[in-house]
Amino acid sequence: MSLTETKPGAACGRRFDFNSDSFAFANELLWEYRFDPSTGRTIFSRREPPPAYAHRCFVLVRAARQFLYHAYFDAGQAAVREADYRALIRRIMARNPRTPCAPERRILIPGYASLRAFSAARAGLLQAACGGAWQSYVLRSHWRMVFPISRAHQRRTAAALVAALAQNQAPIVHLVRFPELTINHGMILFAVASHPGGFKFSAYDPNDPSAPAELAFDRQTGGFSLPPNAYWAGGELKVIEIFRNWLM
Repeated sequence: MSLTETKPGAACGRRFDFNSDSFAFANELLWEYRFDPSTGRTIFSRREPPPAYAHRCFVLVRAARQFLYHAYFDAGQAAVREADYRALIRRIMARNPRTPCAPERRILIPGYASLRAFSAARAGLLQAACGGAWQSYVLRSHWRMVFPISRAHQRRTAAALVAALAQNQAPIVHLVRFPELTINHGMILFAVASHPGGFKFSAYDPNDPSAPAELAFDRQTGGFSLPPNAYWAGGELKVIEIFRNWLM
């Protein structure tokens, strides 16, 4: 089988699987955060030593979905040279980030069973090939966060995300508190559970590849929230779906 041959009959738009479709390495935090629960104040300081791989949250979620939409893995095939892998990654990253390709156009990554396995073994190669930190800042969709985001918008967004997940899509979301700068982050949603009060979305957070994150939506308030973690004190935030159409 050649490096460009695709897998006959491969499913197009299969569901994102956290254990195989996420990266094994993290987007490292540039800062260390401490949260004062009594005042709500966030205290931060630069990490020492500084991280070697940071400011790539949007790079990683886009790249993970590129592999989901445009590649397949085969551990039974022999591994190839690093230069060949680099060329394959470049081709995958150049594909349409909004639409899965046809099954016959998927690109083979030989020698590994999944993106998780590939990135565990070839972290440096993928970190260098998937994009630089500037690509997390210069995104077409970033214009949207500067305009008001209403509760009605958030209710529509929640409904659209549920519908996308029902179709085995893997929506990418931008989490913001603009004009506050307490969070400006990207995740991939891959599952949702409905309950009387709203929805609980399971997410791949590139800052923590050890376990899925949980993003909640409250029907009554019309708001999203994220629990506390290493970089966020917890609480309500705004959600924008990105890499969705030519505007976003």
